Amino acid sequence: METITINNDKQSINNVKLGENVKIFNFVNAYGCSIDDNSKIGAFVEIQKGATIGKNCKISSHTFICEGVHIADNVFVGHNVTFINDKFPRATNEDGSLQTEKDWSCVETKIMEGASIGSSATILCGITIGERAVIGAGAVVTKDVPEKAVVAGNPARVIKYID
Repeated sequence: METITINNDKQSINNVKLGENVKIFNFVNAYGCSIDDNSKIGAFVEIQKGATIGKNCKISSHTFICEGVHIADNVFVGHNVTFINDKFPRATNEDGSLQTEKDWSCVETKIMEGASIGSSATILCGITIGERAVIGAGAVVTKDVPEKAVVAGNPARVIKYID
């Protein structure tokens, strides 16, 4: 599979701020975001405007990172992870007109340093996943996750802490 490998000075490509040694695989849709040094973005990932990805991150294929998601350094995001940025999404306003960006507010989400998110997890907006926390595969995270906590289930619950 072909990749775009960025090995030179920090730069911007297609309105994306890229750090050094960033690897981006085929079929990535990224716009208006930033990806810092040594991070790797798998195939079929979407990264929307205003999203940030720190240094040394691995974002696995088929993941959706929407506006308002901020991923710190050394974070692993498994395959098919979905982030959400709207608590009450609607297609139309009460008068039946289609909603536009003016009709909703982006709710930010923070993934702290060293966290790990398992495949097919769904991360609701307005939460913080603590440093070195682990999110189990398929979990639906609806509230903040403490640092070094391991959570799983729907809704995700703490099942243990790591040292």
